[in-house]
Amino acid sequence: MSSGCNATRQSTRSGAVGSRFGNLFHLPSAPVLVARQVRMAHLAVTEIRADDPIVGMTDSIQVEDAFLLGLMFRDIPDHEVWEDGHPLPRRTITAGQFYLRDLKREQAALIEHPHHALHFYLPRAALNAIADESEAPRIGGLWYRPGEPLRDPVVWNLGSSLLPAFRESALTNPLFIEHVVVALGAHVAQVYGGMSPGGRQRGGLAKWQETRAKELLSSNLQGDTSLHEIANVCGLSVSHFSRAFKWATGVAPYQWLMLRRIDVAKGMLADPRLSLAEIALACGFCDQSHFTRVFGMSCGLTPGAWRRNLGIGHKVSSERRANSPE
Repeated sequence: MSSGCNATRQSTRSGAVGSRFGNLFHLPSAPVLVARQVRMAHLAVTEIRADDPIVGMTDSIQVEDAFLLGLMFRDIPDHEVWEDGHPLPRRTITAGQFYLRDLKREQAALIEHPHHALHFYLPRAALNAIADESEAPRIGGLWYRPGEPLRDPVVWNLGSSLLPAFRESALTNPLFIEHVVVALGAHVAQVYGGMSPGGRQRGGLAKWQETRAKELLSSNLQGDTSLHEIANVCGLSVSHFSRAFKWATGVAPYQWLMLRRIDVAKGMLADPRLSLAEIALACGFCDQSHFTRVFGMSCGLTPGAWRRNLGIGHKVSSERRANSPE
């Protein structure tokens, strides 16, 4: 039987997601819209439409830590889906309904009827980013019965609003696409994943801001990453970021960096091959004297005394002694 597809026109942004889902349904092409601005995680929606489909099982969907939402624009009677190699009870899915799939389980479907749907690709990394932005705990999974169709007016309205973007890609604002796709991801995480936005502590940082700021500070113990750079990543002014960071951690950014240097130094002191001077420079201190002074103020012991308490003596390698000047 020949294959037919009415939605072959490329959208504003096409890529691997669209071709991957198109191949599953044996379609020559499947246009895709991608939301790329969810903190490096990609949400995507692919239009799958076949008026004269190839009858048979789809290929298995690639197993990964993501979810799939299929919103129907055409009835599919007596639809059969397989999960982890086992058939689920057949269900009729009517236009306006949708299904959810956990892609950590192997998924396949039997194609027997013409179909038209939008498939929303929701990777966990993107849902985690949405939760972080909402200052909410990350979700564990989505609540649904495998194979059972669902109806939700928010999903329907958001999905329907994207159809013109597949028809008039050149006239569609990419920001509109991203807002709609991210809004759908947030709605699914909240209604079907139990995501509950929390309140930010007044004056403090959101969880993702605090995590990212600490990552940036830790990545360069020499202190070369400026407060301006870190504040910019967090979307705050330098003064606002400095106040919020101290509220969240109890110390100023520079003090937190100094404590982080001490923590890293403690780990390096356990290596008898490293000299105190080497550790000092690796951890961002000006010299061994600076390292000894700051370490002593923080820990009540000099680095050498700390190392001796660990039962470790510094051992200079024979190669280093041979290369050292007389």
